Amino acid sequence: MRHVLLAWLFCIATAAGTIGGRVPPGKTPKGFVSTKGSAFNLDGKPFYFVGANSYWLPLLTEQRDIEATFKEMKAAGIKVLRTWGFNAINATELPYAKENDLTYYQVWDKGGWKLNDGPQGLKRLDNVIETAGKYGIKVLLAFTNNWIGYGGSELYVNWIAGSGALHDSFYSDKRIVASYQKYVKTIVDRYKHSENIFAWELMNEARCRGDLQGGPGCVAGTDLISHWYKDQAAFVRKLDPHHLITTGGEGHFYKRNEDIGYWYNGQWVSDYNYNGQAGEDFDLDLTLDDIDFGTYHIYPQYWYGSTLDTPNNENFTIGNWGLSWIQDHADSAKKANKPVILEEFGVSGIQNKTEIYPRWVKHALDTNHGILPWQFGMLGLKENGGNKLFKYEDRLVDGASPNDGFAIYKNQTEIWNIFTDAAKVQNAKSK
Repeated sequence: MRHVLLAWLFCIATAAGTIGGRVPPGKTPKGFVSTKGSAFNLDGKPFYFVGANSYWLPLLTEQRDIEATFKEMKAAGIKVLRTWGFNAINATELPYAKENDLTYYQVWDKGGWKLNDGPQGLKRLDNVIETAGKYGIKVLLAFTNNWIGYGGSELYVNWIAGSGALHDSFYSDKRIVASYQKYVKTIVDRYKHSENIFAWELMNEARCRGDLQGGPGCVAGTDLISHWYKDQAAFVRKLDPHHLITTGGEGHFYKRNEDIGYWYNGQWVSDYNYNGQAGEDFDLDLTLDDIDFGTYHIYPQYWYGSTLDTPNNENFTIGNWGLSWIQDHADSAKKANKPVILEEFGVSGIQNKTEIYPRWVKHALDTNHGILPWQFGMLGLKENGGNKLFKYEDRLVDGASPNDGFAIYKNQTEIWNIFTDAAKVQNAKSK
């Protein structure tokens, strides 16, 4: 999700090389998650889970806050943490980052990026992955972002392709692909022997366009993103034959011979989530050899605005649309015989959450999904007196983790219990 809707604008470097040991290709190491048909498996048992999204955890600098967050996650029954494996800044931001102890893994300047694997850089990610393992939580790590937030793909575009380049050059410019792969190799080599890693994620929310405009090279029918998924997944598989790989996509479909849409103000509107304009093709992408499971997101309020709730569409509501979206992805996963994760979802408003989340979560449970709501909220954080700035407007406020309107905190008992109850169901299915 685009954090705060534009507000988002020790070391196991060697230890990770020994965790889990070196195992010949084809044999899943102990403690590594694998798949068997449409289910996840862990050490010979089914692995069903409720997880958590927390992009901000590696941005914390105080271990007591990191430990407290993982302790609360474990108590809630969470088994998988999804977080960013990227954190990049421009060289002009470096003095401010150092002065304010901000986290960064890459520094971009002319000629590309330089890695920061020091105490303000990847050592913080090392610590989060190490601490996750301490609490029995596995980490789903994304390599980059479709959006500019925290240094996503468009830093590659801006610095390598240059001014005026379009967003989709990220997927096609050979120089950009080589730079992306160089960073991916750095991350994968660092953690590929760690049983604390759940899976690698190629990109958060890949689309033909981002904050920069897209171009004619990435439109419905070109399959540019699908080809990119295929190539990058194969690249990761060569580096690491054991950990799972997924896209990180929002789950857009391309119904090539269908016109799926809705009536709005007397006109038929072709649906962006089904017509291929986003660039994904969930059905196709899930069949790729090195994509082990599917991911998708649900934010109908923000994808459609008020267009869903019109007199001509009495059944086309936020809640009903989400149920249909879940079923569509469950059907696709069943056909591909691969697992699927409802990886991000959110609605705004306490009443909406209490009415809609139980329906969505139940349907996801009934169709054997992994479930990761956006996003985990934590209270009582102590860093900088509970008012730590991360970047842009993302910060701790009075000890609470960043809230973009979707954060779920323990004191929101009715909402919190939806997910802790679901975790109990998932854990019981895993025995």
